[in-house]
Amino acid sequence: MNEFSKSLAVTASALRAQAARLTHVSENISNADTPGYRRKTVSFQAVRDLETDVSQVKVGRVSLDRSELDQIHDPSHPLADETGHYEGSNVDLMIEVADAREAQRTYEANLKMFDQTRQMSSSLMDLLRR
Repeated sequence: MNEFSKSLAVTASALRAQAARLTHVSENISNADTPGYRRKTVSFQAVRDLETDVSQVKVGRVSLDRSELDQIHDPSHPLADETGHYEGSNVDLMIEVADAREAQRTYEANLKMFDQTRQMSSSLMDLLRR
């Protein structure tokens, strides 16, 4: 595997990882008002491919945030207990928006690296053809 292919493999793995992160952030945002919903968090890990000798980014375990759920007082809600409270979600929209922006910027940076590698490879091929 040549160096261009290795670079493309690394950036492609990072693009897939950030896409997965954006998927979970969007799930969190869409379920922010769902009673009992726990925020999902994604971890990343570096995995070395022994065959190609390239470290790539892989999505690790998706875990649930175990912080306390908000107690919402609404006696008319069907899930309310005898005191009129029910458990909301533990999604903080400000954190989710910040995570989405970070994932988006990281995705864009990896996309630029992918494109630059592709352009360098193309330029090299053009030079070799002359």
